[in-house]
Amino acid sequence: MSSSNERRNKAFIDKYRKELRSMLDDISKIDRKVLTRSVNAGLKEAKRLTPVGKYSNVVDFYTTTIPPKHVHFKTSETKTKVGGTLKKGWHSPRARRVGNGVEKILENNVDYAIYVNDGHRVVSVIGDTYITVGYVPGKHILEKAGNVAEKAMIQEFNAEIERVKAKHDG
Repeated sequence: MSSSNERRNKAFIDKYRKELRSMLDDISKIDRKVLTRSVNAGLKEAKRLTPVGKYSNVVDFYTTTIPPKHVHFKTSETKTKVGGTLKKGWHSPRARRVGNGVEKILENNVDYAIYVNDGHRVVSVIGDTYITVGYVPGKHILEKAGNVAEKAMIQEFNAEIERVKAKHDG
């Protein structure tokens, strides 16, 4: 026969196991939630830092013929056009499980994004010769957004741990 202490101990252990399982379920959901929130903070920062071009109706360039000809004219457009393709190109697909962890990426699939981010040389073409005439420094948008995401990840993780502790301790 079981004594009353054994029954109470068994009930306490069962209750403890149930709470522990509940806490472990909460902890296993934290990684996806924290990663999503922190990468979304990085996405917001990337969009904020991305420059938007403004284009007037004036067209001005030199041809690649020899000798080069200066071409200058105005289009029939009266308004200045505004770009934004690069800013719209920032996105982050859903977080997904990879092995024992979770992965979420921040990317921009606009073909010239790497040149704006990392910088590029300015080239003049004369005949078959390419001459570097300058350099445009990079904006380092992705790196800055990554820093924001890292800081957000630390804050989000600490907040989630405190939430789980409060839920299961109180």
